[in-house]
Amino acid sequence: MAAEIVNPRSESTTDHTGHEGGAEPLDSFDPAFALHRGGKMAVQATVPVRDKDDLSLAYTPGVAKVCSAIAEQPELVHDYTWKSSVVAVVTDGTAVLGLGDIGPEASLPVMEGKAILFKQFGGVDAVPIALNCTDVDEIVETVVRLAPSFGGVNLEDISAPRCFEIERKLQERLDVPVFHDDQHGTAVVTLAALRNAARLSKRALGDLRAVISGAGAAGVAIAKMLVEAGIEDVAVADRKGVVSADRDDLTPVKRELAGFTNKAGISGSLETALAGADVFIGVSGGTVPEDAVASMAEGAFVFAMANPNPEVHPEVAHKYAAVVATGRSDFPNQINNVLAFPGIFAGALQVRASRITEGMKLAAAEALAGVVGDDLAADYVIPSPFDERVAPAVTAAVAAAARAEGVARR
Repeated sequence: MAAEIVNPRSESTTDHTGHEGGAEPLDSFDPAFALHRGGKMAVQATVPVRDKDDLSLAYTPGVAKVCSAIAEQPELVHDYTWKSSVVAVVTDGTAVLGLGDIGPEASLPVMEGKAILFKQFGGVDAVPIALNCTDVDEIVETVVRLAPSFGGVNLEDISAPRCFEIERKLQERLDVPVFHDDQHGTAVVTLAALRNAARLSKRALGDLRAVISGAGAAGVAIAKMLVEAGIEDVAVADRKGVVSADRDDLTPVKRELAGFTNKAGISGSLETALAGADVFIGVSGGTVPEDAVASMAEGAFVFAMANPNPEVHPEVAHKYAAVVATGRSDFPNQINNVLAFPGIFAGALQVRASRITEGMKLAAAEALAGVVGDDLAADYVIPSPFDERVAPAVTAAVAAAARAEGVARR
């Protein structure tokens, strides 16, 4: 008997115990449900409360001294609360993984997962916050009001193009790092892998011509980062073809994108753009025809990152490409955001950065690429998330970049 998957916003006979119509719990059929029962995280005290003396220090009257000191010197909040080491993981549930708009409650397992990855890989505490609103200004106002409790804000699984405006407005109003991981985390890891692919083939980034499939959050951020890193020839395609200035159907975000990409003036389809290209980066889903992959330049790189079905299956990509990467863990060279966001936030929080700059993101990508070192190979252009060198390297690079760019406050 298989558990039926239903739309969480439609009527369901599932009760609060996970039983459907009195049947056995879903745990009986799938270990994922067993692992998630009761949630994946909890709050744990870092100080003992064993007796009345401990209680008087942890709570009243001792806590009043700390509160009064912070009231007089607000910056002490970083030293005497958890603010300096905790991040809010905020979503509205509108673009969850490959599931789409499933709502805030259904997004919570992913947000909990994100929080435990922050802790596991970066030593950063994180709190999942799923908001029951989708209006841009309502989300911004809500996060602004919550911000005094947190040292940073990680925006997660918010649909484009609203995610761009939400991030921009929060960055303008808050003096703590605000980071939309679907954009920038993906871009950092992609650039790191691309740096090493170029090094393996003894080419400079500036020698490459890149084509990106997908003009959503990840595609736009990757395009910006590649241009920042020195790849001048970047073309981005959406469902209607290459994003170019001569199109009259572009959103404001895509009009901006057209302004700094497609310097060659390519028009038409993704397949047209791929002819002779050195790099394909897929963040859109769909399928790229094999003949389009075959038309790429010799020694090309194919990063097909859609999950669970890459735009180009690795078996096909390996026929034509020198380096192949996906978003999946069961193939080499997984482009996984967990390689970036824990260390980026750990470095930003370490120096109490007021924001995360482009320079900090570029430093994170360079540090991540550097972890591979002399072990570089076609099937190893990016390290594993379980490589214990990753987070410390990214943390140190981001902290140093924050200081160099003047956004560090200690």
